[in-house]
Amino acid sequence: MRNSLCAAVVAACLAAPVLAGGASWPGLQQTLYGARFLAPAGDLIAIDAPYRSDMDSRTRIGAAVTAPEGTLLDRVTVILDENPMPVSAVFAFAAPLPAFVFDVTLRVNGPTPLHVVAETEDGRLLVAEGFVKTSGQGACAAPPGTDPAAALASLGEMVIEVTAPDRLAALLKAPAGDAARLDLDISHPSHSGMQMDQISLLFIPARYVDRLQIDLDGRGYVDVTGSISLSENPRLSVSVPRRSRTVDVTLTDTDGTVTKAHKAIADF
Repeated sequence: MRNSLCAAVVAACLAAPVLAGGASWPGLQQTLYGARFLAPAGDLIAIDAPYRSDMDSRTRIGAAVTAPEGTLLDRVTVILDENPMPVSAVFAFAAPLPAFVFDVTLRVNGPTPLHVVAETEDGRLLVAEGFVKTSGQGACAAPPGTDPAAALASLGEMVIEVTAPDRLAALLKAPAGDAARLDLDISHPSHSGMQMDQISLLFIPARYVDRLQIDLDGRGYVDVTGSISLSENPRLSVSVPRRSRTVDVTLTDTDGTVTKAHKAIADF
């Protein structure tokens, strides 16, 4: 199933230039999900996104996702319809979850509908829709904030923090002692392939975070598939069980670079 989704993601990305401009969602839905029915999620998916982004190149997009009664979540997909690579992030769970909260810093290239799609372990699809206005900065083609050569020196470095905010338990509809928040700060230029070197005036080749594998206590928890929509030096936050005691993250980028980070979690 994971391989077929990856193929669909690639197809959606290749189709994006044709679809961009007004009514991308019907085409994206067909490319990604075919004839499968996407049910309105109602209050099962609560999107957290700004009405208008203050910084188009770094906009925090998040959601709290809850599985319908009687089933569990298998994966969650974030789609920015009008971005050059619409499928912006995919969270695939190693073991199905009853609920999941995330936020991630993304590039929003222009005003766009936003869709969050949850797939359950029994194959149901739930969708919620939002809309994000922008400040007209053209995020995917905006010049990098750091010198490309300097960015390579720290590429792949990661900082892991785990906290237990009370609000997270409420979003997960879980007892107060059950939920924690994992914050991951990643050093990576996330070159989109659309940015121009300000000295040579040549396009900088695309290079971005392709995959993040997050393990808890030595076992798989969630695999995150990235895209050019990830901001420069992206920040990712996900909900985790509060009982977790170790976190291991493996980053793989599109050039094949692999880096790792580990953190032992103290009692809260």
